[in-house]
Amino acid sequence: MSDSLAAKTCVPCQGGTPPLPPEAAEDLRAQTPKWDLTDGATWLRRSFSFDNFVGALDFVNQVGALAEDVGHHPDFKLGWGYVDISIQTHKIKGLHENDFILAAKIDALV
Repeated sequence: MSDSLAAKTCVPCQGGTPPLPPEAAEDLRAQTPKWDLTDGATWLRRSFSFDNFVGALDFVNQVGALAEDVGHHPDFKLGWGYVDISIQTHKIKGLHENDFILAAKIDALV
């Protein structure tokens, strides 16, 4: 986790904001090393493991509350003992610095 990213605030994207180019996304991903860039560097993804469904669900609820606080919302895949989180700025169909800020804040919850 990067303290500098986790300390930042997500800022709403303006119309016409381009997604990060793959090189810039990789530079930011280096600050969130547990996350993977996928689909041509248009998504940021991480899997989390838990001992049971309740632990996984509790984590989703914590991340959901965080997402509401920062105004930036990930996609979840929840199952028994796991949570997969995918982050993308849907408005620009790609990655923005906000996605890495959210990833760093999620890492701080773990």
